[in-house]
Amino acid sequence: MRQKRTRKTKTKTDRLLYLNDPKSAFAEAYRTLRTNIRYSTVNRELRTLMITSSAAGEGKTTTAANLALAMAQEGQRVLLIDGDLRHPSLHRFFSISNEVGLTDLLIRTQEAGAVIRRFPKAGLDVITAGGLPPNPAELLGSERMGELLRQFHGEYDIVLLDSPPILPVTDGQLLSRLVDGVLLVLRAGEVRREHAKKAKHLLNHVGANVIGAVLNGKKLDLSTYEYRE
Repeated sequence: MRQKRTRKTKTKTDRLLYLNDPKSAFAEAYRTLRTNIRYSTVNRELRTLMITSSAAGEGKTTTAANLALAMAQEGQRVLLIDGDLRHPSLHRFFSISNEVGLTDLLIRTQEAGAVIRRFPKAGLDVITAGGLPPNPAELLGSERMGELLRQFHGEYDIVLLDSPPILPVTDGQLLSRLVDGVLLVLRAGEVRREHAKKAKHLLNHVGANVIGAVLNGKKLDLSTYEYRE
C-alpha cells in the first residue's frame, strides 16, 4: 500500500520573513526599504504611512508586516494597524485575536488600550481590523479616524496602516488623505502598467503624498547579497 504524501501547509506567519530569517536577502531588502523611506522624507515629517496596492494579491500586507518589524528592530516605537475592513489578515500574520480592533475604535465601543496587541518578539504594537462593518469607506475617511491618527502620532514614532487596494474600492483613497505618506506595492510580472498608473492617478487626485513604490515578487540574484569578512 502506497503511503499518501502530505504537504506542509504554509501559514500567514511564514510570511514574516524579516523575523523568521533575519539574515536572508529578503530581510535585507526590508532594511533597504526602511532606509529608503527615511531618506525620501528628510524634508518632511513622516509619522503615519499607508501601505496599499493597485489590486488584491500584490503583497501589501506582507510588505506592511515586515516593514513594521524592520522599523521596530531599529528601536522605533511602531504601531501597525489593519485598515482593511473588508478582507483583514494581519491578525493571522501575527497569530493574535481579531475579536476587537480598529472598527471598535471607530464606532467608539472600545478604547485604544483594549485593542492594541503587543507582539513581544519584535517590540511591536498591532491593532487588528476587528469586526467587518457595513460602511468601511465612511469609517476610514471619517473625522474619528483622523482623531485616532493624531492620538497615535503622539504615542509612536511611526504608524503603519495596511489599507485595501486602490482600484476595487474607495477606502484607500479616503484613508490616504489622513496620512503623511503612501507606499504603493506592485507585484512584478502580474500588475498591468495601466492599472499601476490608474492607482497612482487616483491617489494623486485626492492629494495623497505617494513617497514611492515597492516592486514585490521579483526574483533576486542571491549571490549579490553574499558578504564575507
